[in-house]
Amino acid sequence: MIDRKGFLANYRAWRRRWFYPLISLVVALSLCLTTPMPGRALDLLPFLLQGVQVFQLSNISPSQEVDLGKQINQELVSGEVRLNRNREINDYVEQIGRRLAANSDRPNIPYTFQVVEDNAINAFATLGGYVYVNTGLIKAADNEAELASVIAHEIGHIGGKHVIKQMRQKALQSGVLTAAGLDRNSAVKIGVQLARDLPRSRQNEYDADRRGLRTLTRTGYSQSAMVSFMKKLLGKGSAPTFLSSHPGTSDRIAALQRSINTQPSNGRYGLDNSAYKANIQALR
Repeated sequence: MIDRKGFLANYRAWRRRWFYPLISLVVALSLCLTTPMPGRALDLLPFLLQGVQVFQLSNISPSQEVDLGKQINQELVSGEVRLNRNREINDYVEQIGRRLAANSDRPNIPYTFQVVEDNAINAFATLGGYVYVNTGLIKAADNEAELASVIAHEIGHIGGKHVIKQMRQKALQSGVLTAAGLDRNSAVKIGVQLARDLPRSRQNEYDADRRGLRTLTRTGYSQSAMVSFMKKLLGKGSAPTFLSSHPGTSDRIAALQRSINTQPSNGRYGLDNSAYKANIQALR
């Protein structure tokens, strides 16, 4: 025999457990659909129903940027780039990067510095503090200050949030950016493409140079190293990857020299060529 009182009590408890969350969901969806933001509700609804994470690149939070950068990095190191595993070299680059990051425009985000096993003279950065330096570039530098100048430049891109702006532009061009934002998978795919293709604008390069020089100066490195490294690479004939992907190099050198003349520094750290060669001996 069915216990009628027990059945009714269980039914009422079950109804309370599901009724109020259901009402909350209906109210939330109603607010999305009735809020006067053209197109946003209709674009956002499919993502809500599918449980897809979306990013508003115009106001992405630091934690979201770091999270997205972590996934982009995972994609890069799992197939796009081959990391150098020499502990001494990685520790050395990490130490330089940490000193620079502490004096950068965004010292409060976590930074990750990695060495890429590649003879091309190149370096790049992506979201959330991820910086990559090729072994070819490390060998091309004459001293620590020159290497630091490149790392500072890449940190400058992170400080200026240039990759985020590029991602938004790329998403708009590709037609994958909706009023709700950019879904995670599309964001990661674009982030990987930008990291490897390096389609940087002239304006971003000037900004990264200014930020990088400021960071280099704050850290005590010689300002002249940033100029000397660029000049040396230009003299090699065909421009290396690092410069060929960064437009207007001669103009950038002139702009850097003007900045140095305007705000000179007594910092001379990192100019010992012999000490540098000893520190990167594992690459020789």
